Amino acid sequence: MAAVFACGDEAVVSHRTAAALWKLLPSAGGTVDVSVPGDSGKAKRKGIRLHRSATLEPRHVTRRRGIPTTNPARTLDDLRRAVPANVLRRAVREAAVLGLKSGNDAVVDGTRSELEYLFLQLCRRHRLPTPAVNVPLGPLLADFLWREQRLVVETDGYRFHRGRAAFEDDHDRALLIRALGYEVIRLSCRQVVEAPEFVAGVLREALSL
Repeated sequence: MAAVFACGDEAVVSHRTAAALWKLLPSAGGTVDVSVPGDSGKAKRKGIRLHRSATLEPRHVTRRRGIPTTNPARTLDDLRRAVPANVLRRAVREAAVLGLKSGNDAVVDGTRSELEYLFLQLCRRHRLPTPAVNVPLGPLLADFLWREQRLVVETDGYRFHRGRAAFEDDHDRALLIRALGYEVIRLSCRQVVEAPEFVAGVLREALSL
């Protein structure tokens, strides 16, 4: 809020800082992104990254925790020109998970994490049959499913699969998937990123290709 006050009456938090306020991305700390309408504005200030925008309109602005902030759709639109593609994908996925109206179709493959996106790219790159992504399977949501071949792949990123509780949950999921009549293969981020050829070979065998 101090950064907004420092930049004038029409200033709003935007870009990466707005994404952090909406919980679309983790906070980058340090510099605060602030946008002002028009192509001119106050001089730069220490700790503030000032964006002057001729397209910023009142309909793009709301309040988050009492702070004037670009709405989710405008925030994602700003990010598209300011962050790498993988960071934008993460923000779009988080908006979808949180049920925020983003007006953004940057991610249409059904993946919910960067690891899932990388695995889907692995399948495409190695010309494996395209699996269904994040689909219901009994009481579960399977990460990747080849229904005809009765095969499920679960991708385990460290962030959400560390600790005893996650360890037990993962094993419970594996047993339930097998009880439903499916084979399950669990893959770590390291395996997907560092050993794609080996992973593709294992999948070809499991899919009887």
